[in-house]
Amino acid sequence: MEENISNFIHDIIDKDLETGKVKHVHTRFPPEPNGYLHIGSAKAIWINYTTAKKYGGKFNLRYDDTNPLKEDEEYVLAIEEDLRWLGAEPDGGIFYGSDYFDKCYEFAEKLIKDGKAFVCDLSQEEISKYRGTLTQGGTESPYRNRSVEENLDLFRRMKAGEFPDGAKTLRAKIDMDSPNMNMRDPVIYRIIHAEHHRQGNKWCIYPMYDFAHPIQDALEGISHSLCSIEFENHRPLYDWVLENLGFKDRPYQYEFARLNMTYTVMSKRYLRKLVETKKVDGWDDPRMPTLSGLRRRGYTPTAIFNFIEKSGVSKNYSIADIRFLEYCICEELNETALRRIAVIEPLKVTITNYPEDKIEYFETSNHPKNPEFGKRSIPFSRNIYIEKSDFMVEPIPGFKRLSPGREVRLMSAYIIKCNEVIYDENGNVKELLCTADLEAKNNKPADGRKVKGTIHWLSEHNTVDMEVREYNPIFNKENVSTLLEDDNFEEFLSDDSLVIYKNCKLEKLLENAKAGERFQFVRMGYYTKDSKYDGVFNQIAPLKSSFKPE
Repeated sequence: MEENISNFIHDIIDKDLETGKVKHVHTRFPPEPNGYLHIGSAKAIWINYTTAKKYGGKFNLRYDDTNPLKEDEEYVLAIEEDLRWLGAEPDGGIFYGSDYFDKCYEFAEKLIKDGKAFVCDLSQEEISKYRGTLTQGGTESPYRNRSVEENLDLFRRMKAGEFPDGAKTLRAKIDMDSPNMNMRDPVIYRIIHAEHHRQGNKWCIYPMYDFAHPIQDALEGISHSLCSIEFENHRPLYDWVLENLGFKDRPYQYEFARLNMTYTVMSKRYLRKLVETKKVDGWDDPRMPTLSGLRRRGYTPTAIFNFIEKSGVSKNYSIADIRFLEYCICEELNETALRRIAVIEPLKVTITNYPEDKIEYFETSNHPKNPEFGKRSIPFSRNIYIEKSDFMVEPIPGFKRLSPGREVRLMSAYIIKCNEVIYDENGNVKELLCTADLEAKNNKPADGRKVKGTIHWLSEHNTVDMEVREYNPIFNKENVSTLLEDDNFEEFLSDDSLVIYKNCKLEKLLENAKAGERFQFVRMGYYTKDSKYDGVFNQIAPLKSSFKPE
């Protein structure tokens, strides 16, 4: 993982270190365990992890588990698995926001005692109404001037469980006329009577993220809280909490633009909806932008991080082309993937002039550019399979493959000529009867005639039947993230995001492939053995991405 990169965040850190604002670099990744991580999460991981590494610092994983209504242990385990798969080892430690609940409560009481927080009886709707607008200041809560003693008593009774959900909140006392609406007496604690996945029923009040996060950062010794741009307007509150709680060696927040990608949504709300409505095969469906989905699809951590690095780090909104991600994995697998043969839509070919009981072997390379990958022997026999798309009864202009009366090269083997087409009862091509030029050596006719096309094939003695799945974007609009609403969700789902091919003829060696092992199916694309279902190969990417980097 590249550590010598530079971006505007590193320029800020260089200055912070030079001026003595901070003495070390310690970063963190604070996911909420309410869903699976996606490729947008990978950008935050990459920025925080590589930044810590560049400056010889530490990197923490801290679960933001401050809302028991949305969190689950399933997500906790999945997040750590994804992080380690990416190679972003949390060498600073693994922590949970819920482990700081006692400290957060102590700090909340300190704010009350200092006259900087109050218990409010307004409902959520009333708080929103009192908050004002972007152009007009808010109105102070009628409970804002309660005494310290009354606020402490009410807050402790909130903790003891005397009040129902929504009956009261604890709010910071800041400025209802602030131009930043996040500073208009924000809620810092709310009542939630729900069992927590780690704390059980110990708590019925929970701190808000904007209050808990800076405290957790400070207690862990985080120097730089690097987060996405939507938290920019929250930074004054982040600073207010730290300043008013008296932290001296405090962290500093800096923001970067989120990763957006064409034909993709990153919102966990919509990703969860895809899962719950069974539009996809779980969070790890290969069409999903989740890291578990990309892993099952066959993407590598290297390709994902290359994509993120090359997409750039800035504060400005941008949207990356999904084909660029495809380009990054193609670039890598072209160099590393073993070559194998797969006939995805098989068409039977009988070589009528080849002996029925004869099998001979042709040697072929496992990788044309890397001789160290070795070679293997491919059997040839009277009955073989080719791709349906490599044959046309009435060839279109420019078609250089097999047609009635025409010849084509079989990769590493003979030249064959189609002499007869056999149809089934529905008029579909069922089988081709061909003859082979058995005198041609290395696909070179003895008489010097030119044969333009070359196709792949498999002998009936060298196949295993498997299912192949190919994928397209799950959404049908390039800018779908700006169009989605709850009531139009299904309107933007593609009809062809998953294409399943049954009874494909794959090279027999692929029968023993391990889940996640990646191959180039010659002339077809890159594929991997599925980790969820036996006998299934998933398409990672086409043979060559249509994306052209600038």
